[in-house]
Amino acid sequence: MFQIRVHGRGGQGVVTATEMLSVAAFAEGRHAQAFPSFGSERTGAPVVAFCRIDDKEIRLREPIMQPDALIIQDPTLLHQVDVFAGFKPDGYVLLNTRHSFAELGLGDILKQHRSERFCTLHATELGLKHVGRPIPNVPLLAGFAALSGLIKLESVIKAINEKFSGKVAEGNIAAATEAYTQVLNQMKEHVHA
Repeated sequence: MFQIRVHGRGGQGVVTATEMLSVAAFAEGRHAQAFPSFGSERTGAPVVAFCRIDDKEIRLREPIMQPDALIIQDPTLLHQVDVFAGFKPDGYVLLNTRHSFAELGLGDILKQHRSERFCTLHATELGLKHVGRPIPNVPLLAGFAALSGLIKLESVIKAINEKFSGKVAEGNIAAATEAYTQVLNQMKEHVHA
């Protein structure tokens, strides 16, 4: 079973992200489960949502304490919430930022993990560029697909088309496609570095 924890703030589409991730997994014939964990639900408050993906039925219902992957939608949470709590040593991290992990003071965390599985993506910028709103969730889903290889970009696009229509769907597909390409390119650069 592969377990993903998404950290963000209210209004950033954290819950929608995990729902769409589960839809993308279903599109590939897998079992998936997505659910949020709310404290205070006001806009801007820290929010966590979870997604599990497996080839067999998922019976677990509790929050994910030892994630295989972290998607961090808001870098300001790094100094407010222990987003790395329980994170597995060989896990994946996708962080919405234009800064490097070292610039954010996360060099020590990189040393303790497989740094090639850590990636940054300025997803907010892609949301603004393609959808006209600073919502990072869809670009981060596509970036996660590229980073982990767990789901295909086509499945993310299918989930986008199930959730949105018209120009909003088109914009999100463009943002997702660009995000996917950016993450693949970043991974290639890491291999050659």
